Amino acid sequence: MATSGTYGSFIPTTNIWDVNQVNDLENVQPELKELLVRLYQNLNRMSLALNTKDSGYYVTNEFATGQNFFPNPANSSATPQGPVFRQVIRAVVNFGALPVTGAKSVPHNLTITPGFTFTCIYATSSNTSGLEYIPIPYATNTANDAIELYVTSENVVITTASDYSAYTVTYVILEYIKS
Repeated sequence: MATSGTYGSFIPTTNIWDVNQVNDLENVQPELKELLVRLYQNLNRMSLALNTKDSGYYVTNEFATGQNFFPNPANSSATPQGPVFRQVIRAVVNFGALPVTGAKSVPHNLTITPGFTFTCIYATSSNTSGLEYIPIPYATNTANDAIELYVTSENVVITTASDYSAYTVTYVILEYIKS
């Protein structure tokens, strides 16, 4: 499920043992054979369920979340790459303090290609001395209080129209699909 070089918590779903090996066991009661087969089936079901969970790791390198998006509509049984669910990857950018005014850029260290599709881009900033916290992007009726967030091929950019420098801890969460 995870793409090469992407970290995530996945449990193998391939056969741990061949069911025929259980059936070929000698001097084993049929009830025990049946129990072993059912245990194997239940382990496989648990592995499948665990692999579809959304992992709550927020790390600065790429991490496979366990989220799956619908197959790419451009792929079908007639295309070289058939329709398969697409794994969502997450990375966190430790952005630091928000700017006084204007734009601040911080490298995200991702190699973005035309095959990237972002599914979520969001952030939260903390004023740890004033005990105030804001979501980013930040929308308000006061135009000069709004905060813009966007991603370029190389950077995460946050733009403020007023002084938000008291917000010294900012984490930007990027979630995306690589095709």
